[in-house]
Amino acid sequence: MEEYLQVIPSELEIIKQYFEKRISELEKKIEQLEEKKMQLGLDVNVQKLEAEKMRKGKNKADEDLDSLKTDYKKLRLSIRIDELDAIERDLLESRNEKVGLRARVAELEWSLRQYRSRNYN
Repeated sequence: MEEYLQVIPSELEIIKQYFEKRISELEKKIEQLEEKKMQLGLDVNVQKLEAEKMRKGKNKADEDLDSLKTDYKKLRLSIRIDELDAIERDLLESRNEKVGLRARVAELEWSLRQYRSRNYN
């Protein structure tokens, strides 16, 4: 007969078990949310670090670009100066050649006059 006797929990006991179960579920949920919050906080920190790293990289790239632009301008100026120097050398050589040719023409004219004066006399 004892086998057939069952302990039936009271309504209060049922409600108590329900709330204990619900509290346990909510505590697990809170734990999960806190874990997620911590992970998100870490993710935010990682994102901030990556953003700062990228900002520094961009600043470095901008500095490098400015440096390259400056170097390019200096190189172009150097090339222009070299070209002007070459033109100036060519001009000087041409002037010297012109002076030499005028001297040669004067010499030839003198020789021609000498030749004519000998042949006409």
